[in-house]
Amino acid sequence: MVIGRMLAAVSLLTAATVSAAPAVASAAAAPEKCAPERGTVSIAESWGQKRLNLPEVWRLTKGAGVTVAVLDSGLDTTHPQLRGARAEDVTGTGPRDCYGHGTAVAGIIAAVPHARVLFSGVAPAVKLVSVKYTVERSGEVGRLVQAVAKAVELGADVINVSTQAADQPDLSNAIAYALSKDVVVVAAAGNVNKDDGSPVPAYPASYAGVLSVGSAGPDGRRADSSNPITPVTVLAPGTDLTAPWPFQVYAEKREGTSFAAAYVSGVAALVRSRYPELSQAEVVRRIALTADGGSGTGTGKGMVNPLQAVSAILSSEAVALAPPEPAPLAADAIRQAPPEDTRSISVATWIALLSLAAVILIALGSVTIPAGRRRRWQPGALDNRS
Repeated sequence: MVIGRMLAAVSLLTAATVSAAPAVASAAAAPEKCAPERGTVSIAESWGQKRLNLPEVWRLTKGAGVTVAVLDSGLDTTHPQLRGARAEDVTGTGPRDCYGHGTAVAGIIAAVPHARVLFSGVAPAVKLVSVKYTVERSGEVGRLVQAVAKAVELGADVINVSTQAADQPDLSNAIAYALSKDVVVVAAAGNVNKDDGSPVPAYPASYAGVLSVGSAGPDGRRADSSNPITPVTVLAPGTDLTAPWPFQVYAEKREGTSFAAAYVSGVAALVRSRYPELSQAEVVRRIALTADGGSGTGTGKGMVNPLQAVSAILSSEAVALAPPEPAPLAADAIRQAPPEDTRSISVATWIALLSLAAVILIALGSVTIPAGRRRRWQPGALDNRS
């Protein structure tokens, strides 16, 4: 009944947003020229990739069979490491990424290995879906709600939301809808700086059930730019990062919880691929319990640990089984008693009886024969005295 109300609420919200689409789409028209920040073709290996030890994780899983939806500014599907991804749009401007943020986030999650490139996504075997809901740094909540519904419709197992917003009923309902469909929702905890004043919780990261991600530096500590007020599940690399960028290049020195969330979305995909029987809540719990351990406000359970997340044995997931019955012994394992030889027993019995009879006859003969000789074999007299 509750899920039915969620579905109805999201359906109504989506319909309301769509009905206002012409005016919004006009206001959010695509820029005259697509000019994201300039990128580079020569990159070094990201410390985040080294820290997470991905080659060891890939021996167990690369995320095959899992669909990850990135709700962001679009995707450059011509990038050599992102070809084959599906690109959708709810802005009316087309799925192309003219800002760069969406391509970077998607690349951290799922970029496939490429010759002579020192960068790969966390889960390169996933099915990647981009749902564009904004054309710039920030988007409209109504469009984000539509994007969430679209991602669920497309069968997403993991949804990455690298944005921060205020708490709003329609956003809360959209996230609840996705969780009710067993989708792991990963969201950025949000960024802060000294000019922002007192930080406030970021949404959807602060909603119950969402895997909220803060950013950390190479030392594993929370980055100063990571919002300490938002409830955080785990940390992930979020400073001085490298990622794919529009026009088939790369961007360096990226920073923010947006990119940290992307790393954790990749880990969530690895866990879902490795343990398809786990629910979304169990996936979140496993990632939290296997993190490296945090200390201080805004660190949650600490730095995400992909290898532990896909290999650790958690007592709560172990199924108690009765001891197996011992295997039956082989037929010749125990020497069997030989079958009873009835013929031999019968012969032996007769021999014994005959021997006994012979002994008796000999004993009688030793008495009667001498007596018969003494009487010269004449019958003995009867004594009739009374």
